[in-house]
Amino acid sequence: MIESVWQQRGVAAWMLYPLSLLFAAIAATRRLLFKLNILKSYPSAVPIIVVGNITVGGSGKTPTVIWLCSELKRLGKNPGIISRGYGGQAEIWPQDVTAESAPQMVGDEAVLLSTRTGCPMVVGPDRVAAAQMLHDKHGVDIIISDDGLQHYRMQRDIELVIIDGKRRFGNRFLMPAGPLREPVRRLKSVDFVINNGGEAISGQQQEIEMRLQPATLYNLKSGEQIEVADFIERFGNSVHAVAGIGNPVRMFNLLSELGFNVTEHPFTDHHPFQPVDLELLPELPIIMTEKDAVKCTQFATENHWALPIEAQLPEGFAEKIIQQLENKHG
Repeated sequence: MIESVWQQRGVAAWMLYPLSLLFAAIAATRRLLFKLNILKSYPSAVPIIVVGNITVGGSGKTPTVIWLCSELKRLGKNPGIISRGYGGQAEIWPQDVTAESAPQMVGDEAVLLSTRTGCPMVVGPDRVAAAQMLHDKHGVDIIISDDGLQHYRMQRDIELVIIDGKRRFGNRFLMPAGPLREPVRRLKSVDFVINNGGEAISGQQQEIEMRLQPATLYNLKSGEQIEVADFIERFGNSVHAVAGIGNPVRMFNLLSELGFNVTEHPFTDHHPFQPVDLELLPELPIIMTEKDAVKCTQFATENHWALPIEAQLPEGFAEKIIQQLENKHG
């Protein structure tokens, strides 16, 4: 798999390296054109916080956005969310998203975010248009962009970058020879670097530690909620684990740490699940991520469970983000 190539500077990575140089040149030129105002970027009527990354694959953006929405509401803000709507097949963009939206139309992550946060959400490939619709239609006072760090048409006020604390930057090559969308030095210009699951490193910019913690399991068909210990007592610890996310290994390792004997079933990120995907032998309970669950609810049985993940960040971090925002606006 290409992910294994990206973790070291082996023969395959070096063979792809010339393409990485081309990718780097195109990305740098594009960013320079925006900086020189040759390519136009557009402001929003309200502040925008981007939650993104500089690597390909899952790093923990979704639980971070959920945490941020909750914290901003606690602080009296009225946040809304924009996203690309990756995988969505809608013919007209931008699109409103609710918990009842069809994942195949607006994207699985969008439905999950809307469900978990209860915040207004608009998706579309043009984030500038999505942000304008979100503000005009829903009257939010702050916008969170799920991903979009490299979407330079959209001006932003705060940049939060999530890094995988275990994999970090792989071989530090840009795509396709490595996992990087932008060079590591890009982190010098962002507001906050959040380390997901690793030991924070003090460098030119202090990393903020984040931990992802499991919440209560719930049944996709009945809605029943159950703690992990009670689940194991009732069903035993042998389960099938299904994950169609950027880094399935993270999900499998978490289940193992919780005491499950896991049969792993990794799928590609944003996999369009069908009933046949869940016809697994032997017949054991199936545990999946929440992002996968939104695509499986319609055909779920009593055997299908989801494990929500919640982000834990340092106390006072949300206040620090607001203070940074206020400092930028005087």
